[in-house]
Amino acid sequence: MTDLDSLKYTEEHEWISVDGDPSAGSGQAIATVGITDYAADKLGDVVYVELPAVDSGVTSGEVCGEIESTKSVGELYAPLTGDVVAINDAVVDDPSLVNSDPYGDGWLVKLRVDASAVAGLLDRAAYVALTEGA
Repeated sequence: MTDLDSLKYTEEHEWISVDGDPSAGSGQAIATVGITDYAADKLGDVVYVELPAVDSGVTSGEVCGEIESTKSVGELYAPLTGDVVAINDAVVDDPSLVNSDPYGDGWLVKLRVDASAVAGLLDRAAYVALTEGA
């Protein structure tokens, strides 16, 4: 089980796990990105996922993909600026992984980012406060 307190979050209901210690200094880090269980629940059954291409660049706050469910079509926003180093082909083939295991097998993309950029994201307590008010 993923330690949800070790993740970072966005107001757009994405989670970010950073390989390595982002506080250890500047440099590059690999950030794994997915949507939270809260977002997956609000979307309903996910039936289609479109992700950015590997080796493409994404910009924080800009649309980089799409998630379609039985209820709606939602845009996937890049939580950080960086380069796509991997996408989860399993989620493209079986979008229901986003619902069944959002913090594990349902991850979406891996980005090479500036490690210092992670500092501006929400911690678990701030994300819980945000979603409890929703």
